[in-house]
Amino acid sequence: MSKKRIVSGQALGEQLMSTLTQSVAEEAQKESQEQGYINKDRVPLYEALLDYREQRRISFHVPGHKNGQAYGSQGGAGLLSVMMEIDVTEISGTDDLHHPEGVILEAQQLAASCFGAEESFFLVGGSTVGNLSLILTVCTTPGDILIVQRNVHKSVLHGLMLAGAQAVFLQPQIDSFSGLSTAPTAAQIDEALEVYPNARGVLVTMPNYYGMGTDLTPLAEACHRYGVPLLVDEAHGAHYGHHPTLPASALACGADGVVQSTHKMLSALTMGAMLHVQGALLDRALLRQRLAMVQSSSPSYPMMASLDLARRQLHIGGAATFTAGLAAVDAFKRGLAELPRFGLLAPPQPESPPAGFASAGNTTQPSAAMAAYTTQDPFKAVIYDVTGALSGYELQRQLEVHGCIPEMSDAQYVVLLFSLGSTLEDTNHLIRALAHISIAGEGDERSPRNVPVMKNAVEFSTWNIMKASVSTPIPFNLKPVATKHVESVPLEECAGRVAAEMIIPYPPGIPLLYMGESISKDMQKHLLVLSAAGAKCHAAADPELQSIMVFKKDRKQENL
Repeated sequence: MSKKRIVSGQALGEQLMSTLTQSVAEEAQKESQEQGYINKDRVPLYEALLDYREQRRISFHVPGHKNGQAYGSQGGAGLLSVMMEIDVTEISGTDDLHHPEGVILEAQQLAASCFGAEESFFLVGGSTVGNLSLILTVCTTPGDILIVQRNVHKSVLHGLMLAGAQAVFLQPQIDSFSGLSTAPTAAQIDEALEVYPNARGVLVTMPNYYGMGTDLTPLAEACHRYGVPLLVDEAHGAHYGHHPTLPASALACGADGVVQSTHKMLSALTMGAMLHVQGALLDRALLRQRLAMVQSSSPSYPMMASLDLARRQLHIGGAATFTAGLAAVDAFKRGLAELPRFGLLAPPQPESPPAGFASAGNTTQPSAAMAAYTTQDPFKAVIYDVTGALSGYELQRQLEVHGCIPEMSDAQYVVLLFSLGSTLEDTNHLIRALAHISIAGEGDERSPRNVPVMKNAVEFSTWNIMKASVSTPIPFNLKPVATKHVESVPLEECAGRVAAEMIIPYPPGIPLLYMGESISKDMQKHLLVLSAAGAKCHAAADPELQSIMVFKKDRKQENL
């Protein structure tokens, strides 16, 4: 027998032994799962990708970069080289996102255990595909009604369009100090479901982009009294409920379907998200079908593996996962208190000024006036110039000059996003930057008593709920608008006209206007402020936002 034949036989034996060992391990894992045991230390999908890399098998499948070999003649793919070694597709041992039976199924079961869901699904298109799939699951017939808070992400309106559904919009509560909106009340949900008992569900956002929120439990109870599901876009709250200082999660409050961007406030790769469900009010077989429709049939395995890793990090670490990040936040609050130029947004406290340094996660609700804003994500530090000299946009620009990149800004506020990955070194740099900005702008300061508080800020507009908290049904569809029916007008002339396009400041991605809404004088002023500030708006035909597309005056609003 030749030496080559002996080596080949030895390799075959090793391969068979490896396969047998893997098979025994899989059987043991399956048996433990059947007995209800969850090994939260495991990262099954991530481990499968490591096995794939270590086996160094020859790829005769997609992707075409062949584990990064395609870049060999160019010296490799640099930082992407290592990731390409685990960038695989649906082959033996890596399972299938749309028909999970192995490592992906196990990874999703572990996620459900970690986040308190009955069932969890990995999302590779961000929370957007989660919102789309939930809406397409509950709204199955064109004309179905979904009750929706008005200040929702654009993906919700896109879901309504895809479903051909009608939206009954709820006016959200407004925080009296900041002028920012949170969520509608349980009473509004009761009112809407009393008028529209055939509604297929209720969809709200919690927390908002600023980390502000309220207790969702009464909203869930209101929905369940009418036998409809509460759907929650919790994109910014994947960490909720995992530390005593954090607000309760939407699932813990009784929500039926919850979408979370695991990449936003936890540690997954960008676009990595999860959809969690519980209860019997959602058709899960239909939900799986809808997910397969809106997600790629070639999902990113590195992204899914990052969801697996992010889950294990939280599953094992528990509350301690956030210790370092919260220490960075506390250091920031202490440092900011030494800079009277800047204020920090916080829930109102009993017998105290309307905003101050409130404890994170506070749920005190002493009066109806305070109900709009009772919880704050401690990892979202929302600051503002108390002198009014610097807008939020300008403060962000100056912070960026000093090497600090905020999450977002608006006309008054800057959102600074901390996380479990933030450090004291990061915080110290930020405080030094704010100190420099404060000193440099001392000559421009105005008296704090002259600062206009944005109590009546126009965050969005809905033409048929200006005087009511619950709208009449508004139809959405994919029918394009003929160009002969629209025209472009300067912002200075848009008041009283009907918008023929969406205007979506991004971030946060909440449409100020959708097609068919009347443009009020207040909204016109708000658009002019955004334009002057150079705000980036998605969907606007004019990227500079100097003009807006409107319907021609001979086009009746009710026929849009």
